Amino acid sequence: MIKLAIFDLDGTLLNTIEDLAVSVNYSLEKCGFPPHPIDAYKKFVGNGINNLFLRALPEGEKNDTNIERMREFFLPYYADNGTKYTHPYEGIPELLKAITEKGIKIAVASNKYQEATVKIIANYFPDTDFCAVFGQREGIPVKPDPAIVFDILQLTGISADHTIYIGDSGVDMQTAKNSSLQSIGVTWGFRDEEELRTNGAVHIVNNPEEIIRIIDNENQR
Repeated sequence: MIKLAIFDLDGTLLNTIEDLAVSVNYSLEKCGFPPHPIDAYKKFVGNGINNLFLRALPEGEKNDTNIERMREFFLPYYADNGTKYTHPYEGIPELLKAITEKGIKIAVASNKYQEATVKIIANYFPDTDFCAVFGQREGIPVKPDPAIVFDILQLTGISADHTIYIGDSGVDMQTAKNSSLQSIGVTWGFRDEEELRTNGAVHIVNNPEEIIRIIDNENQR
């Protein structure tokens, strides 16, 4: 029986790509580097902001010094401008409501830094009762390391065999596998179906309603 659903954030619950792209491009330009097209960022995101900066930096400029320079520009800019274009994917608010009405707990496990994760969830889902909202935290390895999932399981007291993980990337599918969780890969996010399958997605869905059907099927067994 499914008692807990853990969601990735960027590309799963929210389409954040344009705000991320604009903010990183702003930081690149402040550092004297060229920007990228918005769609390019779909391949850059997913492993935390330091890796996002590393992928966006030009060849020959990918170093810790430039990553730190990027952070200094990105963090305040994204804090002030990170919700201009971001929006929930169609059907997501209804999905979260339907899951919680079934008595299933919901949580967020993101590689977005913690402050932004908490802020953006509060902004877009103010009436949704998440039992945990975890982003990238100091001293905790990023996904696909399972640490973030284990923290959620410990907090809720729910075991892995009663938990399902929903995400849009290979990193998410690897995280689920590393945590011994059943996974659902969503095709409306930043990565394609091939990446999800290659990285071990147990289920593939094309719309949020399919997630409800999977949960119902699991809970009828």
